[in-house]
Amino acid sequence: MRDLAREQEGRERQPTAAILDSQTVKTTDRGGPERGFDAGKQVFGRKRHILVSTLGLLLLVVVHSAGTQDRDGARTVLAPLANRFSKLRKIWADSIYNGGIAEWVRGLRRRNRIDLEIVKRPAGAKGFLVLTWRWIVERTFAWLSFHRRLSKDYEYLPATSETFIRIAMIRLMLARLD
Repeated sequence: MRDLAREQEGRERQPTAAILDSQTVKTTDRGGPERGFDAGKQVFGRKRHILVSTLGLLLLVVVHSAGTQDRDGARTVLAPLANRFSKLRKIWADSIYNGGIAEWVRGLRRRNRIDLEIVKRPAGAKGFLVLTWRWIVERTFAWLSFHRRLSKDYEYLPATSETFIRIAMIRLMLARLD
C-alpha cells in the first residue's frame, strides 16, 4: 500500500531517503514488559522509534523501553535495512544519534551503502525551530497522535503497540489513495 501511495505522489515505489526519530510516551499502570524511565524527558513508559520516507510514510517501527538510549534503539530499528529497502541511500536524524551510529549504518550493507546524516541546529538558535527534513518525521508523529489509542501506550506488549502504529498508517495511506 505504501508503494501505491508513493506512486500516486509521482515517486518511485521504493524510497531513496528516510528520516529517523523516536518519541517517548507514557504507559498505563497495567504496564507490561519493556517499560522504563527516559531521564531526558522525565517520562516513565516506552519509546517509539520510527523510520519514515520523505513523504512521511512509515518504513520501520520498533517500540521498546523508554530507558533505552536512542543510539541503541536506532540499531534495533535500522538493523532490518541490511536486507530491506535496497534503494535507500540516505537517512537523516537528529544529533542524539551521534556516537558511532553513522559508521554502523554504513556497514550494514556491502553494496548500496546507506549514509546517516545528522541534521544539526544552527549555533545560537533558541526555542522551536523547523529543521530541514526532520519536520517530516515530527509530522508523522502528529498524524499518529490523532489516533486515541496511540495518545498513550495502553498495550501490555510492545509488539501490540507496533501493530497499532502500523494500523494507523494503513488508515492514513488508504485516505491518500483515490
